[in-house]
Amino acid sequence: MKKELKIYNSYSREKEIFKPIHEGRVGMYVCGPTVYSDVHLGNCRSFTSFDVVYRYLVHLGYKVRYVRNITDVGHLEGDADTDAEDKISKKARLEQLEPMEVVQRYMNGFHDMMRIFNILPPSIEPRATGHIQEQIEMVQQILDNGLAYVQNGSVYFDTLKFAKQENVYGKLSGRKIEDLLSETRDDLKNQGEKRHPSDFAIWIKAAPEHLMRWNSPWSAGFPGWHLECSVMSTKYLGKTFDIHGGGSDLKFPHHENEVAQSYGACGCAPANYWMHGNMLLMNGRKMSKSDGNSITPEELFTGNSPHVSKGYSPMVLRFFMMQTHYRSTLDLTDEALQAAEKGYRRLMEANKILQAMQHPGKGSAGNLDKEINGLIDQAFADMNDDFNTPKALASLFELVTKINSLKGGQLSFSETTAETLARLQQTFKDFIFNIFGLLNEDAEASGNGIVDGLMDLILDMRQQARTNKDWGTSDKIRDALKELKIQVKDGKEGATWVKG
Repeated sequence: MKKELKIYNSYSREKEIFKPIHEGRVGMYVCGPTVYSDVHLGNCRSFTSFDVVYRYLVHLGYKVRYVRNITDVGHLEGDADTDAEDKISKKARLEQLEPMEVVQRYMNGFHDMMRIFNILPPSIEPRATGHIQEQIEMVQQILDNGLAYVQNGSVYFDTLKFAKQENVYGKLSGRKIEDLLSETRDDLKNQGEKRHPSDFAIWIKAAPEHLMRWNSPWSAGFPGWHLECSVMSTKYLGKTFDIHGGGSDLKFPHHENEVAQSYGACGCAPANYWMHGNMLLMNGRKMSKSDGNSITPEELFTGNSPHVSKGYSPMVLRFFMMQTHYRSTLDLTDEALQAAEKGYRRLMEANKILQAMQHPGKGSAGNLDKEINGLIDQAFADMNDDFNTPKALASLFELVTKINSLKGGQLSFSETTAETLARLQQTFKDFIFNIFGLLNEDAEASGNGIVDGLMDLILDMRQQARTNKDWGTSDKIRDALKELKIQVKDGKEGATWVKG
């Protein structure tokens, strides 16, 4: 079943039917990390959201070119004309390292964390420092088109001239350009090198002590942060591509300036659909190190934090993130994580039961059959509605109830067909592992099925003991498993087990 996919477009502020530029193919660009520090949970949430988008597009049959960059130069801590410092250069100076040592260390850490969360690697992962020449060329194009100016070796984008010419600056972020246009020249005194406060650097002249610099027609310097994404997205996806994604904090100035740069260079919009994920809160408030309201991924895994009562596994965290729509704020609390852990285990246990089911071969397309197919269709409809993972999960959990009722005998296979059971088995597995990107951590920890095999043997021995009325052996096995925190559940079709 392949119905119309709708995406909420931040640019139009409406859900729109997704129509790729090239049928059957999708070009998607997502802003990657600035690698000057350890990846934080907000990053993990954002990249998990777009991982699900990527996975679902692939599941729908699209051939996706997914580009996610690495920012390894040019991300300033403020405006270029206020002597702001590049974040990576600053880190290198403080730690007495080469900038590329800083980049490599934190890039390795970022990749490790993406693997831990089972986030698929992009098709292309370009780095800003690997595309300096292309960035210089785009600066020259913008200058040639009269939408930038050179000041003391730095090059600035002329936002007021652009706003008058194209009337799109501010549309993505909702920033009111009229407020900027109403300012007088008298208001602009002491604004540094820029002609207007909203102008932004696309090439920055390097100070003598700056560690990262390249020769250009204007100065020895480095590109502005916004420029790299304009260059690398269009280099690998074309001047206009399908989807551009990132966190909501990037709408302004980063994405707004990307739009301006593309128009300035080629007179065209960079992307047809803009997607923005919302922020991660903790205990109802914005995360902040200064007031102690923060937690790292590692602290969540180990439980070494006053904000959590125990450690939580990466897949529990991934499951937790998908319980909220990507455009909504996500509030991380210990209680919510405990509930997510139970939900994740219930989902995995249901899948284990489902995949072991065999239809007896006799059945009809009755009410149960219609209900199961209806819930499967609903899960796809939820995903087609702007990738609504919490609603799709709700549909899956309704199916969990059906699965457990079939296992327990409250529902009968006679009310459904073998084809529907096969569809349920395949779809359930596809959603959990291929679309949501969850891993079965018990199976992963079991050594590729060795533990599963041993448990099957133990449960067979227990069943044989029960058949022979050897209650002593049966109880001994049960108690030993309980000590190992393994729960055994007896059903009509035999015993199953679950950890926890």
